[in-house]
Amino acid sequence: EIKLGPQVPDGEDVFAVAHIFASFNDTFIHVTDLTGRETYCRVTGGMKVKADRDEASPYAAMTAAQDVAERMKRINITALHIKLRATGGNRTKTLGPGGQSALRALARAGMKIGRIEDVTPIPTDSTRRKSGRRGRRL
Repeated sequence: EIKLGPQVPDGEDVFAVAHIFASFNDTFIHVTDLTGRETYCRVTGGMKVKADRDEASPYAAMTAAQDVAERMKRINITALHIKLRATGGNRTKTLGPGGQSALRALARAGMKIGRIEDVTPIPTDSTRRKSGRRGRRL
């Protein structure tokens, strides 16, 4: 019999890291081991909905998170550390609409949540931002 995932005694929590990247165009949930070197599973909002405009929606993020939680249970991973990331850089540092709902859905699906960390890249001094001298005029 082949067993997937790390080998540990029963009743012990096995941690992995969920990298949640929530932009305004899509939401990625990428689960790796603690070093970040080995990918366990990666699901995006775009894999769960058909319309392009719905990729970043809370619903797409929620269904993606449920799918991730189900796969994690299959390989005996019971707990997740969360790394939340927005687009960052010289673009927006606000989380997209799917970020919160993805985290909430993971918790609701029975995954234990360890540390939650914001890893949005924040420049100390950046290149010039897109949108011209007078900004984006609406």
